Amino acid sequence: MHNPISAAQTGLLIVDLQNDFLDPQGAYGRAGQTSSDIAALSDRLVPLADQIRTAGGWIISTQFTLVPLKGGEPLISPHLKTLRPFLAKGDFAPGSWGHRLVDKLAPADISIEKVAYSAFYMTRLEWVLRKCDIRKLLVCGIVTNGGVASTVRDAHVRDFDVTVLSDGCAAFSPDVHETAIAALKPVCRVATIAEVTTEIV
Repeated sequence: MHNPISAAQTGLLIVDLQNDFLDPQGAYGRAGQTSSDIAALSDRLVPLADQIRTAGGWIISTQFTLVPLKGGEPLISPHLKTLRPFLAKGDFAPGSWGHRLVDKLAPADISIEKVAYSAFYMTRLEWVLRKCDIRKLLVCGIVTNGGVASTVRDAHVRDFDVTVLSDGCAAFSPDVHETAIAALKPVCRVATIAEVTTEIV
């Protein structure tokens, strides 16, 4: 059983809900890499984000980042270049429109640039969470089997109280999403947005 949520020590951790992933004019949209499940997430999460803000909790956004090198060409890991050959100069660039959290969920209290699946890998996320005394994380975003799963597992081994929102995450395939959620059940609590909403006071 989990203790009742203390809003002041709770963060809604939004994984990679960025314009370059979600907007039709973003990097993925231009390449035809879309999913109706992913597109629906922002609207579904807005009421919960608003409730957490009102209750004094934290909105934490992670931003997948392609670090620009000389001339602005992005540093892209070989495995990602193979999976997403359409990624190009300017995509997911720090400070760009495509890099930002989608407007519907903005603003975030804390923004974390990340270069790999996990939001903890070589970032300042853990340091900031400890400094702000954020002990509970409600994790949502994309993709369930990638950034979400990796971040949840890393939060778990760092002894954060973690709940993954089963209907607040999505992947490019419903089957992949469901498999990833099932695999996370031994690691964290799994709950719906509606269930969590009733607990925030």
